[in-house]
Parts: sequence; structure tokens; C-alpha cells
Amino acid sequence: MTKHAVRTGLVGLSAAVGLLAATGGVGHAQPLTTAGHSATALPAAVAAGYAVVPYENVNVRKLPSKNGAYLATLTAGRTYTAYCWTHGDTVTDHGITNDIWIGFADGYSSAVYFKGDEYANLPVSARC
Repeated sequence: MTKHAVRTGLVGLSAAVGLLAATGGVGHAQPLTTAGHSATALPAAVAAGYAVVPYENVNVRKLPSKNGAYLATLTAGRTYTAYCWTHGDTVTDHGITNDIWIGFADGYSSAVYFKGDEYANLPVSARC
């Protein structure tokens, strides 16, 4: 096994453990297609990720959709590791309307509920 393969595996494991610990144990994401939305599991070699902070409790869903299966709730004010963003269902709350969803190791949450810009301060280049 090469050093690169070991490092890639450790990065993927670290990412999964981070969300599992933060959410109390959410299952691993699998490729899905339903109701016009598609989502794929994040690659194991994703970089360290980006810190995001919800300003209120927010649900993590299997797909970037208001009707996606519920996986967990992120607690307001805590820092979580996100890996990317994608377009999904449009969400309007607190006078904010956005179709950006933040990608975690196991699911997605609407960017409407995170501190920062429309991408929860993820770079535009971090698209899923």
C-alpha cells in the first residue's frame, strides 16, 4: 500500500468520524436518485473540509431536498466540517431564499441556516 493510499484512506475516515461524532452517528452516504434530485457519496480523498456554523438547529437530509430523508440535527453555534455545496430545493426562512445546500460526509443541510454568505462561506469552487 502506498503512502498516498494510506493518506487518502485516513482523510476519508477522519471526515466520516467528524460528522458521526458531531451528529451522534449518521449512516454513510450512498449514491441516490429520487424526486428529480441526485446525490452521490463524497469521494474519500476530499480535503480537510471547511468549518461551518449553523445559527439555529438545522436538519441534515440524505438529499439536498426538503423532503429528503432526515438523518440528524446539527446544533446551533457548534462548528461542523462541510466538504462542498450543491443546488437543491429552494428554501425560504427568516427572509432568506436560497437553493444552496451544504454537503457533509453523510448528507446535506440548507445553507439558509448557516452563518456566512449564500454558500455558508464555502468557496464557490467547492461545488459537489
